[in-house]
Amino acid sequence: MVVHEDKEAARSLARLLPRLALRVEGAADPAVWQVFVGRVERHFAPLFRSLLELYGLRYEFFYHLEEILASAARSWIARPRELQALDAAREHDPAWFQSQRMVGAVCYVDLFAGNLCGLAGKIDYLRELGITYLHLMPLFRSPEGNSDGGYAVSSYREVNPKLGTMEDLATLAEALRVNGISLVLDFIFNHTSDEHDWAKQALAGDEEYQDYYYVFPDRSQPDAYQQHLRDIFPDQRAGSFTYRPEIDKWVWTTFHSFQWDLNYANPAVFRRMGEEMLFLANQGAEVLRLDAVAFAWKQLGTPCESLPQVHTLVRAFNSLARIAAPSLLFKSEAIVHPDEVARYISPEECQISYNPLVMALSWESLATREVRLLQLSLQERFQTDPGSAWVNYVRSHDDIGWTFADSDAWRLGIDSVGHRRFLNEFYTGKFFGSFAAGLPFQENPRTGDARISGTCASLAGLEQAIGQGDARLIDLAIQRILLLYGVALSVGGIPLLYLGDELGTLNDYTYLSDPAKSEDSRWVHRPALDCRLAERRHDARTTEGRIFQGLAHLICLRKESPALAGGSLVVVPSGSGSVLCYLRVCGAERLVVLANFSEHEQIIHAGTISGHLQTSTCIDLLSNTTVSRNESILLAAYSLQWLVDGGK
Repeated sequence: MVVHEDKEAARSLARLLPRLALRVEGAADPAVWQVFVGRVERHFAPLFRSLLELYGLRYEFFYHLEEILASAARSWIARPRELQALDAAREHDPAWFQSQRMVGAVCYVDLFAGNLCGLAGKIDYLRELGITYLHLMPLFRSPEGNSDGGYAVSSYREVNPKLGTMEDLATLAEALRVNGISLVLDFIFNHTSDEHDWAKQALAGDEEYQDYYYVFPDRSQPDAYQQHLRDIFPDQRAGSFTYRPEIDKWVWTTFHSFQWDLNYANPAVFRRMGEEMLFLANQGAEVLRLDAVAFAWKQLGTPCESLPQVHTLVRAFNSLARIAAPSLLFKSEAIVHPDEVARYISPEECQISYNPLVMALSWESLATREVRLLQLSLQERFQTDPGSAWVNYVRSHDDIGWTFADSDAWRLGIDSVGHRRFLNEFYTGKFFGSFAAGLPFQENPRTGDARISGTCASLAGLEQAIGQGDARLIDLAIQRILLLYGVALSVGGIPLLYLGDELGTLNDYTYLSDPAKSEDSRWVHRPALDCRLAERRHDARTTEGRIFQGLAHLICLRKESPALAGGSLVVVPSGSGSVLCYLRVCGAERLVVLANFSEHEQIIHAGTISGHLQTSTCIDLLSNTTVSRNESILLAAYSLQWLVDGGK
């Protein structure tokens, strides 16, 4: 079947290329055009197969196919020459993002720097930390008041005026690139806000634009769909459909009533969103985070999450990027079952993906002082396609959900329902002896189900420790923070730092006084950068200085450790239920990580690492001390060791 489709793709391309050449005649430098033609010839077949699978039964298929290629051609011709040069460089080094030198950070522009121009002034701060990848949370024009944190996009081609302009964004992208930092933006492609021009025209009665969304004349179809759908924000609204009296119709709104789901069964939507994607790439975005990717295709009688067509859709966008912006990478955001998360990550779909499982189970290990679930997930669910990479994070702008597989818990004799209830009680401080100061998000009093909000520092115990004025508890909290980030920096893939964590920023409860935010506890862990904390980062006597310098030290060592490139990982039994041990290998380089998730000292016997390093002595990079492979290792509370060969 694939051979037949590829032959049809070749015939179609032979017809389309001369037509495209006529449409762009005189607009493109001949050399630039030939580069485009070469890329089309290499990548058209997978694009054709994906689009044929999605839209091949529509009579206007070839019209849309030509329009999609014409959009790609126009975008390539308009692409700045420095980005075209970046494309060529990345094509020659496709594994660039797997380097151990990759270290990510994420922030809201306004909360971290005020606006885009202010963020340009923070580049030295980012370089001081060692950041090479910067994800700016949604910064597009969006509705006033509640815009779901910017995830209700009113225009993909306009920046929120409070943050600056699209020209400011392109200028910032260039400045970041010059300083070795890749710009990451959100591509919110499941939905737009109801203030987007397409939605406005739909509300005005334009049936062409109503077909850009899922718009229904009555409740019959919504009710049929709803039987199989889950409520995403159950404490805020029931159901996935919103009535709009302006048109006397119902609109599919999975997340919020002001976020309209796009109808990708309409090929015009793919074409128009492809144009938005390439526009953002031409502003200098090197990575696009595909928001809510699992929800992008609807089919009656299914949960409408992670359907096969979603993967086909992502492959189509990927192929389009390979043609017109080949340095662009995709990052998937799929907070679904761990098995489903892994299906999005490959060179043909999303080259990188958030790893919510390792994030959640790192916190689970801190609460239980046991690494069983985390170790099992690393053994069985961590390996990915060699051409892809996980993004490993301690926390994000979002909540923490306990996304482990029930089947994994059962194998270890853990009641998954009861365990999630325990974790929620622990991280909201309700469990006796908890060190955490988190808040519930989307709590269901009937089932006890919830997710957790809170900054890294507050969840790790720093808020409680400072409140008690207990120096020993402060020490333990700092050690927990550095332990979590030490694992994220060494486990494989791209580590991601939520800016503010490097200073031990605590929960910000002022969100409760803002009507647009007070119902969403996630704002508690989205505080503005406190410049007073930042000024203390160089003073090792302060809490901020200890965390910042400890984290900067970890980042520096990561960049100098070739064994931490790529994602190859082997779990090593440590002999202690509280100690996670794994081997990182890249080429001839080897590194063993030991991580103690307990406040009690742990002794690791010499045989644990003896077969994994080559020399009789090894060096702990973090403390720069020599360790004999024949002697037991004493791990202090919440301590971490990165062990490499040290000599004969």
